[in-house]
Amino acid sequence: MNSTEARVTSHAKKHAQTTPAKSPKTKSGAKSRPVPAENRTPPRDDQQPERATKHDRVLELLSQRYGASIPEMMEATGWQQHSVRGFLAGTVKKKLGFMLTSSKSEAELRRYKIDTKRGR
Repeated sequence: MNSTEARVTSHAKKHAQTTPAKSPKTKSGAKSRPVPAENRTPPRDDQQPERATKHDRVLELLSQRYGASIPEMMEATGWQQHSVRGFLAGTVKKKLGFMLTSSKSEAELRRYKIDTKRGR
């Protein structure tokens, strides 16, 4: 036996000793049984009402009679001021095509409102 064969056989012996034998209890390909109907949870649609997204909240505020100010939209969404302005310009005006009007009276904040007529 040469030195290479000796190394291979000793290496094989070491790994054979440290590798644990597989348990005969292990089942391969075992299928799970379906849960009986009385134990199933109801579908998620019944549990949770439809949730409103931040976009929906802003569009609802803008659809009110007097519209909404930027601080009101910031409070409703948790967004920063530049994010609200970006949403108004990018999503409301460009993507959705709504006519967005703004008005400002003395001693009040500027209020933004969606007109009922669609642009484009």
